[in-house]
Amino acid sequence: MTGAFSEWRKLPISLSELCINTTLRCGQSFRWQQIPESEEWRCVLYGKLLSLKQDSSTLYYRDYRPPSSASLPTPPTSEIPSRAQSDTEPNDSKAHADSSHDDHVLRIIKHYLNLSSNLSNLYTQWSAQDPNFKKKAAQFTGIRILRQDAWEALVSFICSSNNNISRISQMVEKLCLNYGPFIAKVGERSYHDFPTPEALAGKDVESNLRTLGFGYRAKYIYQTAVMVSQEREKGWLDSLCNPESPAFGAEAKPGDEMKPEGRQGYRDAHEKLLELQGVGPKVSDCVCLMGLGWGESVPVDTHVWQIAQRDYRFGKSSHKSLTKATYDAVANHFRKLWGQEAGWAHSVLFTADLRSFADRLAATKKVNVSVKEDDSEIKIKTEVTAAVALTAPKEEPVDIKVEDSETKPVAKAARGKKRKDSTEGIVHASQTTETRRVSKRLRR
Repeated sequence: MTGAFSEWRKLPISLSELCINTTLRCGQSFRWQQIPESEEWRCVLYGKLLSLKQDSSTLYYRDYRPPSSASLPTPPTSEIPSRAQSDTEPNDSKAHADSSHDDHVLRIIKHYLNLSSNLSNLYTQWSAQDPNFKKKAAQFTGIRILRQDAWEALVSFICSSNNNISRISQMVEKLCLNYGPFIAKVGERSYHDFPTPEALAGKDVESNLRTLGFGYRAKYIYQTAVMVSQEREKGWLDSLCNPESPAFGAEAKPGDEMKPEGRQGYRDAHEKLLELQGVGPKVSDCVCLMGLGWGESVPVDTHVWQIAQRDYRFGKSSHKSLTKATYDAVANHFRKLWGQEAGWAHSVLFTADLRSFADRLAATKKVNVSVKEDDSEIKIKTEVTAAVALTAPKEEPVDIKVEDSETKPVAKAARGKKRKDSTEGIVHASQTTETRRVSKRLRR
């Protein structure tokens, strides 16, 4: 027997609150596979192969169901059921199991996509405080910070050292295929979950990863896996999570008071991550933001440093290069400007500055005005929409340039191949509608 995907289920959400086409490929997560013919995205999360797609008002989701064990014979019971029980209980039991499964899948999706915050309100707040954000953000609505598994985020961003998004994705795929648990096969493609720390702490892992093209990162991944699985207590990494945004399945608790340099829990998590191999300040901040739920974490790489110089006047006085002092100054400036979720706002500007996204969103605003007249009044409806393409963009050669624990020389990222531009697959990224009614009596 072979498995199959469930029916599509719906989660009402506007593209202003979530745009998966941007969020899933702006350098946060590296495992989502786009299926062009069906305009859906697939990834294994918490042992389940999930598929997502979206239109202007709805997120559609489904999961892959393996061959059911329900066909196996059930041990006989010592009680003789009534006719009514025998007719209804199996169906009731199956319906309950299906409902429980569906609820679990929805909890995974809501947690991973971090849907608890009102993103439109945050955009309004950041726009009021920052004219530059207001200018850039109108065409980049719906970018959320994902709540990824902390271990996956840690290893993924160790791979990001002196690398680009395309090659990071290839490395993460190799990790899953060679060390992650098999989940499903759909067509010719096998899907695996992310490997555990124990799986990456084997004696031959480092040499195998070098053979697979990981270079010096192979040692960092292996050594960090050993540290997390053997030298830290179980659950250590998840214990660094923001208590207001805990690991999947954990109960949220109140957090610390916000300070200019971030909450104390964030500062502690940042410093403890620096003890691991291959983790410098930028990688630590990426993990804090995208794996541990610390919204004030602002990763500063050379790309963000360029934004700070160009748009926020850094480098005009004593700040000439990206040093430790400059790193802290940039991050603190953005925390002061944007507040407790500064890392979210930073991600919007980072994405807006990528050439692939900027090019495809040129001239996408459209205004429609319709007039409807009846016996007593005239209704004027004005609809303003901003559009976003759902086709894959050109691969962006992003210079991530991360300092590592052995202070390797900084090198420019390799440039990936570029795809041709496409104008197909346009959907609404944001929409505002204003309706005015004018009485005919007043017009006379």
